[in-house]
Amino acid sequence: MSYDKFEKSSSNGHTTYDAILSGQEETYYDPSKESWATRAGLNLESFKRAPGSTRGLIAHGDIPPELLAYDNPMLQQKMRPRHLQMIAVGGAIGTGLFVGSGYALSVGGPAGILLAWTIMGVMVFFIAQALGELAIVYPVSGGFFTLASRMLDPALGCALGWNYAFQWAVTLPLEITVATSTVMYWQNAANIPLAAWYTIFFVIIIIGALFGTLGYAETEFWVSALKLLVVIMFLFIAVICVCGGGPAGTVYENYIGARYWHDPGAFANGFKGVCSVFITAAFSYAGSEIVSFAATETPNPRKTMPSAIKNIFWRIVVVYLSLILLIGFAIPYDEPLLAEGVGANGSPFVIVMRRASIGGLDSFVNITIVFAVLAMGMSCIYGGSRPIVALCEMGYGPKFLTYVDKSGRPLFAVALIVAFGPIAYLNLIEKAGEKVFTWLLALSGLSTLFTWLTICLTHIRFRRAWAVQGHSVEELPYQATGGVMGSYLSVVLIVLILIAQFYAAVWPIGEKPTGAVAAEGFFTVWLSLPVMLIMYAISWAYIRTWPKRACDIDLDTGRKSWLTVEEMRQFRAERASLPWYKRLYRLLFA
Repeated sequence: MSYDKFEKSSSNGHTTYDAILSGQEETYYDPSKESWATRAGLNLESFKRAPGSTRGLIAHGDIPPELLAYDNPMLQQKMRPRHLQMIAVGGAIGTGLFVGSGYALSVGGPAGILLAWTIMGVMVFFIAQALGELAIVYPVSGGFFTLASRMLDPALGCALGWNYAFQWAVTLPLEITVATSTVMYWQNAANIPLAAWYTIFFVIIIIGALFGTLGYAETEFWVSALKLLVVIMFLFIAVICVCGGGPAGTVYENYIGARYWHDPGAFANGFKGVCSVFITAAFSYAGSEIVSFAATETPNPRKTMPSAIKNIFWRIVVVYLSLILLIGFAIPYDEPLLAEGVGANGSPFVIVMRRASIGGLDSFVNITIVFAVLAMGMSCIYGGSRPIVALCEMGYGPKFLTYVDKSGRPLFAVALIVAFGPIAYLNLIEKAGEKVFTWLLALSGLSTLFTWLTICLTHIRFRRAWAVQGHSVEELPYQATGGVMGSYLSVVLIVLILIAQFYAAVWPIGEKPTGAVAAEGFFTVWLSLPVMLIMYAISWAYIRTWPKRACDIDLDTGRKSWLTVEEMRQFRAERASLPWYKRLYRLLFA
């Protein structure tokens, strides 16, 4: 598929291209001609609507080289390779790991959390690989759910997209709450009213969102760098403490090793404990799929996405699993501080510093947690607004939400997500606030697993359509490690985890509840399922379409790579001729 002709014109200093495809005219807007202040979102001009559309579903075809800079002009391609790399490595490191892992340890024990994080890590690795393969071929607006609507079912893609945006929306007030709980660690901060802290953090997140894609990318880059610094620092300190090199007079002055795996034990609540921590593990890995949205706002996803996807592997192995293993060695699951709740007191990172009596480092770790939580709040706005724009451009929502200004900000979509932030103030209402947040957590609980399941099924369906329509896997600019079998394995693991969650919800840890208490406990885990089913039913009633056969699936619209098998063979042969150390580097990192 290719454009018939291109016509270039200039007016008022702006260059536009008219691309004629089958009688339909598309205008390319050149944002680089705008002033720096406009592109950065620092003046009133930047709030004006940008011409054109995000072009998430326009076929790219044989676009001349001079047009590549104007491809997808509204959600501007401001992300640089360093941004994408850091988002992949540290972007999802946040509340789930820094704080949630403490609760998981108290429920599952050291062996339980290591098992849960390992299983989840294997699954997320293959999901990231599948997502990378799809995002590089189709860097379309909306990411994975746009492709799900094409490869699987439009109604499912619509329901998944709105559910995903809603998941991020309800997570925003949760992140504001965690940030406020974290600063309560310091006595001076605790003297300031809670409402003031909610307002401060809410305003900081809004200001960050006003800087658009570049603000999000820069924030993630520097905060992720800080998080990785703390992680590396903690790894060294934890190893020293476990080996008996801690300060005199502390529990770490003598060798500990695997002592806590024997006393109090490796599993806190047996099989039920392991089943109960899978959701926390999923929450800690959540956000890995944001890379697919970033592909649309990256100039050359074929060059930058593979290394970003491979870095997710190193995040899983080095960051998550190493930390989880050391946390299990350094802290017994019956440590009283683990029951402190969502604040810093319950963070295993802070607990290790306090148990080792290392002055000042606990506060440094706590500051990092606050920054991480605020960065995750910005991720909520970024990850929630982009799906809304794509959904509304596809006709699955009101048109005014497609508004994107000259700075590349989807303003009304951002405003919709930000509108959920004030829910955090409900915490000021005694008892009522706790109830509301319990149900907000329930709404976002299993949504991540449903999202990952859909990504795997989309990849499986894509590979089937790719083969049926006469394409070779060699044509793909990036092939997922594990191929389609990795997606099948992930589907099996997700189904098993959902079964485990059902078991944990019906037969929870401790005395089995009855009546209304049992029903409430069940739905705090499984509320996401009926919400997803309701969204699908509404979407199907609105769209009324059925899944297509593999031979009828559209594999051309939005496709970025049109290289032939011969061209890809030549490309891979050139890479194979490189020195061994360069080949090893590319295999592991690029």
